[in-house]
Amino acid sequence: MKPGSNLLSLDEALEILLAVAPLGRPAEQVELARAAGRILAADVTASINVPAADNSAMDGYAVRTADAALFGAGMPVSQRIPAGSVPQPLAAGTAARIFTGAEIPEGADAVVMQEEAEVRDDRVAFAKPVEAGAWVRAKGCDIKAGSRILRAGTRLRAQDVGLAASVGVPRLPVQPRLRVATLSTGDELVAPGEPLPAGKIYNSNRYLLQGMLAALPVEHADLGAVQDSFEATREALRNAARDNDLIITTGGVSVGEEDHVKPAVESLGRLDMWSLSIKPGKPLAFGRLRRDDGTEAVFIGLPGNPVSSFLTFGLLVKPLLLKLAGAHAAVPLRTAMRADFDWPKADRRREFLRVRRNAQGGLDLFPNQLSAVLTSTVWGDGVIDNPGGQTIRKGDTVSFISYAELLG
Repeated sequence: MKPGSNLLSLDEALEILLAVAPLGRPAEQVELARAAGRILAADVTASINVPAADNSAMDGYAVRTADAALFGAGMPVSQRIPAGSVPQPLAAGTAARIFTGAEIPEGADAVVMQEEAEVRDDRVAFAKPVEAGAWVRAKGCDIKAGSRILRAGTRLRAQDVGLAASVGVPRLPVQPRLRVATLSTGDELVAPGEPLPAGKIYNSNRYLLQGMLAALPVEHADLGAVQDSFEATREALRNAARDNDLIITTGGVSVGEEDHVKPAVESLGRLDMWSLSIKPGKPLAFGRLRRDDGTEAVFIGLPGNPVSSFLTFGLLVKPLLLKLAGAHAAVPLRTAMRADFDWPKADRRREFLRVRRNAQGGLDLFPNQLSAVLTSTVWGDGVIDNPGGQTIRKGDTVSFISYAELLG
């Protein structure tokens, strides 16, 4: 926090959130087919070499480079080695027809690709000598037996699961899914599909959160909207904490007479109200809710404006969620890109400007950057992370975060 300021920086807020301990529940064993997207609970070590033996990287002919003097005159083909078969030792002065992935026969030390071979009756000739090791994939060149191939805390991708399969692992230890509940607050909210009376708005944040949580390794309980009263808010939070690890609300985290989240949370546990030095997304609440058995659930109160909720979720809630679930907290990758617009009026807060990549390799700015304009998140494909007080001129290099990085 800057001296003389009551605004908390994004980095300070993230440091506080990531100081929470993972839940530490016992791991689950899951089949590989269900492991993608889960969080690995323990290191995975290879018990075998990959490949298990020297094998061919090409369709062609396995040879001894010591027989190079015979290449032009032609050599008899002594055996045929498809992938999956066990070859015989290669007789001196002969070549073996071999296919991609097949084991190199004992005595051979190189492969000549078939495009460089000429077959004459039952003999094969080569236009030029070949170096030892050519087109040979050495035993263990991918994975050495005894090496760690996956690290605990990894959020498993398809390629991670494939790697586990390549060493014969049939199932993986994963963290239990984090249980997340969401609540919307505000009597002004109306469910889509219902008539919209004067003074009401449709509840977009509810579905925004549903979509963002669907991309993460969690069990999500959507608890709908809660009535704007202290008693209703307190009861909804108490019930949510009973069966969930993390409770997320949108709206109602201000200090107005109709904002009941703060006193309700404080009656059940403890709460910090933060004013973040970012735009959009200034108000945020973080706390704990006590359960009847003395344990606690984590609480996050997001701002009510949809873009603020959208961005603070990606910048703060997602890293917290992954940390609670036992994953490595990953900072979204920032890419240096060219701004194809001017931003002459800098804000003192750190700004996240909604932009879209264009065909010329630059970034275009959405014209309306207000925090209630959800269309900006649909039109764009990411944001510029712009330091406080920083203007932008067309052609400047800026720091771009894609939505895939922010929310995926």
